[in-house]
Amino acid sequence: QVQLVESGGGLVQPGGSLRLSCAASGRSFSAYDMGWFRQAPGKEREFVAAIPSSGGSTYYADSVKGRFIISRDNAKYTVYLQMNSLKPEDTAAYYCAADFWARGSRSENQYEHWGQGTQVTVSS
Repeated sequence: QVQLVESGGGLVQPGGSLRLSCAASGRSFSAYDMGWFRQAPGKEREFVAAIPSSGGSTYYADSVKGRFIISRDNAKYTVYLQMNSLKPEDTAAYYCAADFWARGSRSENQYEHWGQGTQVTVSS
């Protein structure tokens, strides 16, 4: 079992940057495939980025490719989402997710464990 806690959200102006962190507790963090998802008001939750347990590959939604970077530090039991060139349409609650077998999946149904979310608001 793994518990996930996101942090780093906040209010930022368009064009700005934020780095989200997802701290994991429990055993075997390095064995989990990790993902970030987001949900804007009135919309369904959508895939943002994913990184497998090995960290060797990364996967991104087209809407964030080239602006966001997902990474992980297995020694710190933490996965990060560096968000650059933020746009108002990036405003959402951002969720961290984990699963042993996600393998970079873009489907939320492939992730068993979820954090409580952190709010990101991009506005001038």
